[in-house]
Amino acid sequence: MTNEESVQVSELSQKVSDMSVDQSVAEQKITPWEVEGAVVDGVQMSVDYDKLIQKFGTRHIDQELLDRFERVTGHKPHLFLRRGIFFSHRDMNAILDRYEKKKPFYLYTGRGPSKGSMHLGHMLPFIFCKWLQDVFDVPLVIQLTDDEKFLFKQGLSLDEAYKYSKSTVKEIAALGYKPEKTFIGQFYKNIIKISKSITGSTAKAVFGFTDTDCVGRMFYPCIQIAPCFSTSFPALFGSKKDIPCLIPCGIDQDPYFRLTRDISVKLGHPKPALLHSKFLPALQGSKSKMSSSVDNTAIFTTDTPAQIKNKINRYAFSGGADTLELHRLHGGNPDIDVAYQYMCYFVDDDELLDKLADEYRKGTLTTGEMKQHSIKVIQEFVSEFQAKLAKITDQDVANFMDPNYPRTFYFSDSI
Repeated sequence: MTNEESVQVSELSQKVSDMSVDQSVAEQKITPWEVEGAVVDGVQMSVDYDKLIQKFGTRHIDQELLDRFERVTGHKPHLFLRRGIFFSHRDMNAILDRYEKKKPFYLYTGRGPSKGSMHLGHMLPFIFCKWLQDVFDVPLVIQLTDDEKFLFKQGLSLDEAYKYSKSTVKEIAALGYKPEKTFIGQFYKNIIKISKSITGSTAKAVFGFTDTDCVGRMFYPCIQIAPCFSTSFPALFGSKKDIPCLIPCGIDQDPYFRLTRDISVKLGHPKPALLHSKFLPALQGSKSKMSSSVDNTAIFTTDTPAQIKNKINRYAFSGGADTLELHRLHGGNPDIDVAYQYMCYFVDDDELLDKLADEYRKGTLTTGEMKQHSIKVIQEFVSEFQAKLAKITDQDVANFMDPNYPRTFYFSDSI
C-alpha cells in the first residue's frame, strides 16, 4: 500500500469513526442489530429522529421535496412520506433528476429473517417499495440476508435461516410483486473488490466490532454492500456501472450505506440514494421497535384476529389519562398512543385520522374505543394479506429467485 493510499484509508476510518453508530446519539443505541431510545435520569426515552439526522448527516424529507416528487411523478406522495414515516434521505433529488431525464435506476432493499413470518414492522419497506416500483416503473432487487442472521443471532442454524428465507419470499410475493420486475436472492459478485476497500479498523469504527467478534461478522458488510452496484447483476443490467440504486430502509441500516457511499466512487460506481424510515413501535411504546424475539412486542403476519385483538387490548401503550374521568376531563395524547400510531401506518384516510386524534385530545374518544378502531384496521390488513399468501406457490418463489427468469427490465450495454 502506498503512502497516499494509507492516508486515504486513515481518513476514511476517521470519517466513519466520527459517524459511528457505536457512539451514542444522546445515549441512543441505534445499530443494525439494536434499537433503544436514550436513558435520561433512569427513564428510557423514545428514539430522537432529529438527532439521528444530525448525527448521521442525512436530510429531512421536507415539503419542498414532497412537492417536487408529486410534480415530477404525477403521484401524490405515499402516506409513509406525507406522514413523516419515511423522514430522512440521501440524494433523493438526484433520483428525481434521473427520472425526469428518463435515465435508469433501480430499487434495492433486503430482509434478514430470524423467524418463520414477518411482523408488521418488517412489512413497511416492502409495502413502500411496491408503491415506489409502481410509480417509477423500475426494477427491484431484494437481498435475502439469512447469512447475516446466522452470524449475528445466537442459536440460529444456517439451515433454519435458509428455511425462513424461503418463507420470506412467499410473504414478499403476496404483497403483489411481479417476478418479471423483481429479483430476490443472494448476491456475491463484487464482494471481493469491496472487501479490499474496507479495512478492519473501518469496520470496527462503523459497526462497533471488537477483536472477539468472528471474522464473518466483520466481512458481512461487504455482502450487504454488493447489491448497491449494478454490476453485481450481469444477467439483469449487463456490465453497466453507472446505474444507481435507491434504497428504502430503516434508519438503523444507514451505517452500511454510509460506508458504501465512501467506497463507491473508488470502485467506479455511483453512490446509492436512500430513504430512511422510522421504526414501527413495539406494542409497549416508541422506546423500542417490534422484535421477532419477543412475541408480545409485535403483531405477526400469521396472527389470528383473536391474537391481534388480545395483543392490542392487553399490551398497546395508551396515551389516555389514568382514569376515564380524567380522560374525559383532560383528554389523551394520540402522538404516544400505540393504537393510534399503528393506524397512521395502515389507514390512508387523512381526514379520518385527524378526526380520531381530535376526539382523543378532547376526551370524547376513549382509549378502549381507539383500540377498537386499531384492532379492526390491523385485523383487516393481516386477513387480506393471509388470503393472498395462501395463493403463492413454490413455483412463484422459484421464479423470483431465478436470475434467468425472463425479466422486462434488462438494460443492455448500449443504453
